[in-house]
Amino acid sequence: MSKHKDQILYFVEMRGTITVLELAHLLGVSDQTIRRVSQPLVESGEITKVHGALVSNRIASDPPYLARMKLNREAKVAIARKAVEIIEDEASIAIDTGSTSGFIALALRARKNLTVVTNSAFVASTLAIIPGNKVSMAGTQLRDHDGAAFDRSAFDVIERMQVDYVLLSASMVDANKGFLVHEQCEVDIANAMFNSAARAIMAVDHSKFEPQTRRPALRQPTLRHNDILVSDRNPPKEFDPLLSQIDRRIAEAETF
Repeated sequence: MSKHKDQILYFVEMRGTITVLELAHLLGVSDQTIRRVSQPLVESGEITKVHGALVSNRIASDPPYLARMKLNREAKVAIARKAVEIIEDEASIAIDTGSTSGFIALALRARKNLTVVTNSAFVASTLAIIPGNKVSMAGTQLRDHDGAAFDRSAFDVIERMQVDYVLLSASMVDANKGFLVHEQCEVDIANAMFNSAARAIMAVDHSKFEPQTRRPALRQPTLRHNDILVSDRNPPKEFDPLLSQIDRRIAEAETF
């Protein structure tokens, strides 16, 4: 597969739907080139062409991380756009393995000369190929369902870093208990990143403030007064005490 075909398939699969014009801008080619190069992918059934855009044909049997990226996609894209407004060129940032963090990593391709440490293979591969970026992949053994590392070497790399921001996510938000996840290893990595950062950005879409059948029980780090919540909607009033000291940045969801 040619370089442009690889890149087209990558962006379509990661975003679900993307316009031909946006793809042309991202790849630095003409829209005619996008249409020509994507045609074999359409004919083979890997993607679908609609008016002015390309759509992923990935199904529910996709790897879990890609499936998670499809959930509340518009909200996560909006959050990514808002988060990138906070992170300036030449910033240093630790990034976790959440699906929302994956979208933010894609959006961060617009920033220059970033220093990044992450235990997510998706985040690392997304940002490492940008000229001027310095990306450290924390860990050596990757989980099969999301390409994340939680071995001892991951902690060694993270603990050596001092960064401007840490980008965290959560599986659910509880009005009393705070930001929650399902696995202890995620909490441990989050704490290591949190302790290395001057400021935290917690990125969660509106669904995380709603009741869930499978409730997570493990707490992410408690946010400080100068930390930031980025979401696509204002949380319900019952969360006001939890978020009273936190800088809230709310983005409205947009479609591609």
